[in-house]
Amino acid sequence: MNTRLQVEHPVTEMVCGLDLVREMLRVAAGAPLGFGQQDIRFTGHAIECRINAENAQTFVPCAGRVADYHAPGGLGVRVDSALYAGYVIPPYYDSMISKLIVHGPDRNVCLMRLNRALDEYVISGIDTTIPLLQKLLTAPRFIDGDYTIHWLEQFVRGED
Repeated sequence: MNTRLQVEHPVTEMVCGLDLVREMLRVAAGAPLGFGQQDIRFTGHAIECRINAENAQTFVPCAGRVADYHAPGGLGVRVDSALYAGYVIPPYYDSMISKLIVHGPDRNVCLMRLNRALDEYVISGIDTTIPLLQKLLTAPRFIDGDYTIHWLEQFVRGED
């Protein structure tokens, strides 16, 4: 059993309508789990993008001060981040600065919402992976869901 909360837990929360963090805290406080396996229903499609403070081409981390920050919003859009304008990204930690999670009734709607959310996302003053994510959303193999674990590396090298 893996008892830690996975970094991808927002995807599960969005498609199941559950707050896993709340449930973990309740259980840690001695309360029983608030649902059973039979209560879990999957609805729609969700995608999570990790926004990193990195150069979108070289993946070199980018420490520095965030000049402007505006998170996207709207139906089916969730942002998990503590970022704000003026925050200084230190060079000592993981470069992930935000998770953008979108949910829709199907993959196509989810991709449209993700595209809009990435277009609305403003993080200036540092390099981020947002331009790469925007480029990925135009790739036919990504749109069709026809990729492997090696596809991103090939895509970045221009082989796909």
